[in-house]
Amino acid sequence: MAKTGAGTGRANLRRSTSRGTAIAADQVTDKVDNGSSHQAPDRSQLEQIIAGLTEGVMLVEPDQTITYANEAALEMHGVTTLDELGRTVDEYRKNFVLRHQSSHLLDHGRYPIDRVVAGEAFDDVLVVVAHKSNQDRDRTHRIRSLVITDHAGDPDCLVLIVHDVSGQTEAEHRFERAFAANPAPATICRITDLRFVKVNEGFLELTGYKREDVLGRSVYEIDVLERAERRSLALERLRAGETIPQMEACLTVPSDPGGRQVVVAGQPIEVGEEPCMLFTFADLEPRRKAETALRQSEERFAKAFRLAPVPTTITTADDHRFIEVNEAFTRVLGYQAQDVVGYPADDIGLWVDDEERRHFETELAKAGSVRDFEACLRVKGGGIINCLISAETITLSDRTCVLCSFLDITARRRSEEELVKAIEAVMADASWFSRGVVEKLAALRHPPRPGQSPAQVAASVADLTPREREVLTLVCQGKSDPEIGTELKLARNTVRNHIASLYQKLGVNRRSALVVWARERGIGSEGVAAKLPKTRKKRCRKTGSSSAE
Repeated sequence: MAKTGAGTGRANLRRSTSRGTAIAADQVTDKVDNGSSHQAPDRSQLEQIIAGLTEGVMLVEPDQTITYANEAALEMHGVTTLDELGRTVDEYRKNFVLRHQSSHLLDHGRYPIDRVVAGEAFDDVLVVVAHKSNQDRDRTHRIRSLVITDHAGDPDCLVLIVHDVSGQTEAEHRFERAFAANPAPATICRITDLRFVKVNEGFLELTGYKREDVLGRSVYEIDVLERAERRSLALERLRAGETIPQMEACLTVPSDPGGRQVVVAGQPIEVGEEPCMLFTFADLEPRRKAETALRQSEERFAKAFRLAPVPTTITTADDHRFIEVNEAFTRVLGYQAQDVVGYPADDIGLWVDDEERRHFETELAKAGSVRDFEACLRVKGGGIINCLISAETITLSDRTCVLCSFLDITARRRSEEELVKAIEAVMADASWFSRGVVEKLAALRHPPRPGQSPAQVAASVADLTPREREVLTLVCQGKSDPEIGTELKLARNTVRNHIASLYQKLGVNRRSALVVWARERGIGSEGVAAKLPKTRKKRCRKTGSSSAE
């Protein structure tokens, strides 16, 4: 019986302890087997063996006396001496507070040291240990027990073997928090039975499942690899606990009867020393919607481009090579797509004036767009047309391009030239027209020029007094101030005042500008001046005076 009891103790010892602790206990048990029934085991030899172990070891006598704790055990409890640890089980209880990882306090009778004293054998009990004097500084211990029996099979030495797993536990807590807070959908299944053990909010939001619908179910019940591109490979890797590469799949989920397009991947991990597979998912629904919207937008753009009534082209922004031309471009300029696509505009001789082309390209590069740039273009066959060119920088298939439209104004330009010639012919003898008609013809013939002041643009003959018109006419005839004064019987200073008033009204500051303004409106020696004497006489009959002052 003694041999059998000792053998059982030895078997339990070897099964439950690390190599160093097992060797030490074997030696103590051998001494029990070989010695007499009244000979106590040699604790000093056991203490010497376990002193240098990295595992914490505590020796407790059946009478609840703590006889020894190695340095590792003391350090794991945050103390340096056995007195601080506690010489008895009762002192140990008074010195330390133990709780579950769920923060519930352990009753004294459920402390691991109480359980081993009661003769209970247990493996891998996780407890959080804190000294009563500093309960904020706690440590997580994984504890297992060992009962060494004597030759009669009675408990001879009680052993607690302690591992400090605080770092591992904290890492697991960090992983739990990160896993739960991660917005990317994820779930974890155990490889041994392929059942889901964890699921985060991202997966529940993606699929519409509830947490209880997922946990405990297998990958065959909630098939996260459904309709996967390489389903056979994925299942093979899952069973082997190997990495599953990214692949597209379509999940059947309550929130979408048509299925949910995702990219799924699997990564083997350990959760509580249990081999598991972490599945992560990327929702393809937003990308699919964006791709559909982009495709529809591109289709609309292509139709609008092709059916645009004005010639339109797309060219590269860097070297201005043609990428595409529409039907109106072919109709107006005569070039087919194969004639221009792939070539820059200067290679096909589209621009008549290279200086104009360079100026256009410079303005486009500087501002990113150009509006109503007037230029002459060469049509296929050698003809020339006048165009207003507008261009805008766009992005097409991740490439910077230029959308360019050409408005043919050749007919309009020809009509304007013919109108100007007609006006010039009419204004050769403006005496048959009223001043209002003459001014309108002059405005058509000479539209406002860049740099003209608002006064110059708005001024008309009707704004002038009769005397100012007379002075203006004589100025156009080349008369000096004294000559004008003599002819109109005015003082020299009066003539100067009239000319200054003309400057102000017409927005000019020199005599030559007065002459140009007047001649543009048909005022000169053959027009108004020829009728001045009659006008003056007629006016004199009405007023009874020979002076217009």
